[in-house]
Amino acid sequence: MKGDGDGWAAAPNGGAVWGKNGAAGLLLVAGESTCTMLMQHRAPWTNNGDTWALPGGARDSHETIAESALRESFEETGILPEQVEVLESIVTAGPFPADPERPELAGDWTYTTVIARTLSGNPLETTANEESLELRWVNINEVENLPLMPAFAKVWPELKERLGQLTAPH
Repeated sequence: MKGDGDGWAAAPNGGAVWGKNGAAGLLLVAGESTCTMLMQHRAPWTNNGDTWALPGGARDSHETIAESALRESFEETGILPEQVEVLESIVTAGPFPADPERPELAGDWTYTTVIARTLSGNPLETTANEESLELRWVNINEVENLPLMPAFAKVWPELKERLGQLTAPH
């Protein structure tokens, strides 16, 4: 079952997206008054390479969405699931139905952003794998200054607003 999510799914307009069972990414924040989040500069060979987005990837069939995001984040950043607290999950793309013209592609694909924070309250050390040119803790007010992956750029305003609500003092 490990890795059974690797593969393509149907996307609108004849496109394809990675993850037969959908995909998930981890929006990991640290700090409160100067909130930073972990961003991944994607390697050129990856889908939408040489852009910035969240660590994440294909979901395996036996995983919950949070487990998938935490596993992918560990693989791509070295951050252990035990170092973070999951706050919320938001479907930020899809669902995309199956395409009867392309039965080899999976259907019902979604991308879910899992919002979490570091338990220490501080940025954590990272170790990039081959899918990353760089991992960087970025102030949330500076994220839009990076060359973002188009799909992430589209949902960033919504995610930033939700982050403000989740990290506001109670």
